Amino acid sequence: MMKFYKYQGTGNDFVMIDNRKGVFPKNNETLVAQLCHRRFGIGADGLILLENDPQYDFRMVYYNSDGRESTMCGNGGRCVVAFAKQLGIIEYETLFIAVDGEHRATIEGDSYVRLQMKNVTEVEEHKGYVFLNTGSPHHVQWVEEVDTVDVKNEGATIRYGELYATQGGSNVNFVSKGEKGFKVRTYERGVEDETYSCGTGVTAVAIALYHIGETDAQQITLHTRGGDLQVAFDRVGEGYENIYLSGSAQFVFEGTIEELKGKE
Repeated sequence: MMKFYKYQGTGNDFVMIDNRKGVFPKNNETLVAQLCHRRFGIGADGLILLENDPQYDFRMVYYNSDGRESTMCGNGGRCVVAFAKQLGIIEYETLFIAVDGEHRATIEGDSYVRLQMKNVTEVEEHKGYVFLNTGSPHHVQWVEEVDTVDVKNEGATIRYGELYATQGGSNVNFVSKGEKGFKVRTYERGVEDETYSCGTGVTAVAIALYHIGETDAQQITLHTRGGDLQVAFDRVGEGYENIYLSGSAQFVFEGTIEELKGKE
């Protein structure tokens, strides 16, 4: 018997499990993939374990929907903060640890989370695209109209192409300017498809847009398929600090798993 909770942050959805007792089989990639499967499981872009840590309010452990433990997930980080509040671990602010280091966050009400992201020390400008790491690696590519892009196929071509073949691949973001601001669509590695939004992705896009002079704003709203996210940052020397990702992180439902059968 295992209890789970489902959360979503601008359409980026996650299975949440309270693993403070350490009973979840963390090395069982098949189980994680089954839980995330949209036909044979609960269905999610990823799975997050909330665990004890002696120096922090909690530890976040993140898995992509392919079952593998992965790099930082910004929307998942916002959702785990809301989950920690639901569990009574925190009230309005927190300091927790994730794979890329410690994160501070605040939560307004039950669902609006402002999450501090890791500093960005380097932004690589290339002809036609920008690359940077915001806790996860991100390729940012400008397009004329993001709504017309075949994100799954074009994203996979870049993700598996020679640019990132020796680096384990990269997430791929397509961005264009619309009537109401910048629109972003993201292909996520590990999900191997487009997601409704990506927190580390929009963070990368906001910094990239500022870095190449497409905007002079250091607080930017990005429009994703799942809703709007806000990114704020300070330019410090050649890098970026005090980076915050803000947006909704909402509880969807909870349940229990007695037995889960995957594909034969």
